[in-house]
Amino acid sequence: MKKIIVIVLLSVFLVSITACQSPNASEDAGTISIVVTYSVLGSILDDLVGELARVTVSVPDGLDPHEWEPSAKDIETLDRADLVVRNGLGLEAGLEKTLSIARGRGVKIFTASDYIAVRRVGPGEGVPSGDPDQAVGAPDPHFWTDPLAMKSVVSALAFELNNDFGLDVSARAADLQVRLDALDKAIALTVASLPDNDRKLVTGHESMGYFAERYGFKLVGVIVPGLSSQAGVSAASLAALKTAIEDNRVKAIFTELGTSPAVARAIGEETGVRVVEVTTHALPPDGSYFTFMENLAGVIVGALK
Repeated sequence: MKKIIVIVLLSVFLVSITACQSPNASEDAGTISIVVTYSVLGSILDDLVGELARVTVSVPDGLDPHEWEPSAKDIETLDRADLVVRNGLGLEAGLEKTLSIARGRGVKIFTASDYIAVRRVGPGEGVPSGDPDQAVGAPDPHFWTDPLAMKSVVSALAFELNNDFGLDVSARAADLQVRLDALDKAIALTVASLPDNDRKLVTGHESMGYFAERYGFKLVGVIVPGLSSQAGVSAASLAALKTAIEDNRVKAIFTELGTSPAVARAIGEETGVRVVEVTTHALPPDGSYFTFMENLAGVIVGALK
């Protein structure tokens, strides 16, 4: 009888101990927790670590990272992470305070844009405006439209994971880098079918600069005159854009997340240029960065032919 009582008491004790643990304690034991700020970068991170770490994406896929702000639960997830991977260059404006607090609490922060050649707005790009993001020399955060920039991030992140966490992802990193090289060549081949004179881009906001630089496109202008989709649109800016479209004989206007469909349609109607929607901030149904880039290149080239 005493033996039975001891067993029962021991069982109650173990249950109480389990209840006091975090809900993820058993599955988290020994597993590195990585939080990445947005889904496109998250897809690459998933490919890099596989089952070796647990990856959580903060900004839900399809939402604008320029505008998104974290909930209390999101903040808790960031605070409990071993590593946070962010884009940088102002992309996650709504997360800056939360990330600063997390860093103060000892959470390691990896800023992807620290490991790329940062593109800056060049003379004559976009539309003249008073927005500081549009000023010549402003850093462009949208580097994920260049597979080789992502390749540089993979290399730096693989080193960080091994150096700080003892997580050896070298084999996965090498494979991923080979695939990114192949993706770059495939996109270059797709673009090669488009005459140089037709490689002119008018986009929702200044989000295609790295793509344009990598594959030989000219940035003619943007509907939202700034690197952030929160930048304002003025009558003067739109008038300048219409003139630029007509002078450059642009064949398509590309609208995207954060762009006013009504404004895009109005410009298209006034210039006689068709409006085509592109996805620059959200993953396709298969969740793959590679499919994302192939689709983006395919839509752009198809619309400009």
